[in-house]
Amino acid sequence: MTAASVDLTQPSRREAIAFIFKKALISALVALVLFSLMIGIRTEAGPTGQLVFWTRFNDLATMVGIVFVGSIVIELLRQWWGPTPVASAVPASAQRALDFAGKAIPPLLLIFTFLVPVIFYDQRYILDLGILVLTYVMLGWGLNVVVGLAGLLDLGYVAFYAVGAYSYALLSTNFGLSFWVCLPLAGILAAFWGVLLGFPVLRLRGDYLAIVTLAFGEIIRLVIINWQSLTGGPNGVSGIPRPSFFGIPLTPGEDGLAAKLGIEFSPTHRIVFLFYVILAMALLTNWVTIRLRRLPIGRAWEALREDEVACRALGINTTTTKLTAFATGAMFGGFAGAFFATRQGFISPESFTFQESALVLAIVVLGGMGSQLGVALAALTLIGGFELFRGFDQYRMLVFGMAMVFLMIWRPRGLIGHRAPTVFLRQNTAISSELAREGRG
Repeated sequence: MTAASVDLTQPSRREAIAFIFKKALISALVALVLFSLMIGIRTEAGPTGQLVFWTRFNDLATMVGIVFVGSIVIELLRQWWGPTPVASAVPASAQRALDFAGKAIPPLLLIFTFLVPVIFYDQRYILDLGILVLTYVMLGWGLNVVVGLAGLLDLGYVAFYAVGAYSYALLSTNFGLSFWVCLPLAGILAAFWGVLLGFPVLRLRGDYLAIVTLAFGEIIRLVIINWQSLTGGPNGVSGIPRPSFFGIPLTPGEDGLAAKLGIEFSPTHRIVFLFYVILAMALLTNWVTIRLRRLPIGRAWEALREDEVACRALGINTTTTKLTAFATGAMFGGFAGAFFATRQGFISPESFTFQESALVLAIVVLGGMGSQLGVALAALTLIGGFELFRGFDQYRMLVFGMAMVFLMIWRPRGLIGHRAPTVFLRQNTAISSELAREGRG
């Protein structure tokens, strides 16, 4: 019996090894085809206009080898872990430590964020990077309402970002309105365009919805480019006013905030002020989103995400549900756009391409659709990761792509997968058999 059992297991092992090597070989061949023109052969215009090319076959072979070995390692790890439940694979003490860490991370991250301007006051680069990360955190939380909570795939979210930016830029430069007056107006106008987008897509879902939203984003960008009398066309809008502190400008003059406080003026004051402004806006977005999830409209979004047909059967008005999701997400995108315009002082159509929508969507998906903390961590990882690998030129995009592939393999629901409904029965309720018989329940 022992010999027979050994003979039966040997072919399965050989088949498993053959399957692993076959899959690794296919992955290496695909990598060879994809990387041959990206890494193996490089072309560039010469000094006289002719096409000059050179080869880097050693780098190409290295990348293909990494893909081959990495594919083998991934498959071995998959078979080693197997379908073992997490509860049995992780010891109880380690599970308690992980639960405590999960509860401690949000407040610690928030405290560190508040202290960033104090710790890195003399490092302008880190402050600017922090402002950029918080801007994408706010955009991710806004898109999370549409994609993560309502389950509507939106590929044109950058359109609302652009509407908010141009709304503030045009209102402030043409009518002299301040940032704090234009901020709610930018959100209202972006929400209005969100409702306009919602009407044509009421009967669409899945890929069809994604295509329509993508087209909407491109329409807004083309309108901005061609309506030169209003938006300035490709030249954009310059001279956008900076925000003030309760009407007091952050300038070196006698009427500036530094002079009124009796301190020496520093250009860093404005950067720190902008940092706390976007932090307050992001926290407001987070608070409003969490509150909305606990309201009936938030539960309707979650029902729509899980099953639209069942949502209709329950009597939920899917038309209103979709429109409110688009309008709410667009409003937060408009707020972020207004802040982007006042921070930059100049905007142009090149800042609102499809790549921005794809990046914000990647933040939501990789962080975990529906998870506020996951979106924040994903924005910190993606935006900060881009900066860490900036010196690697084109290789940083390869590293970014491989990181996304590995994350989707190991964590298909994102860093912090969260699809649990806001309201659910925490304890099972026993029902008497008399109430469940025919004609009663």
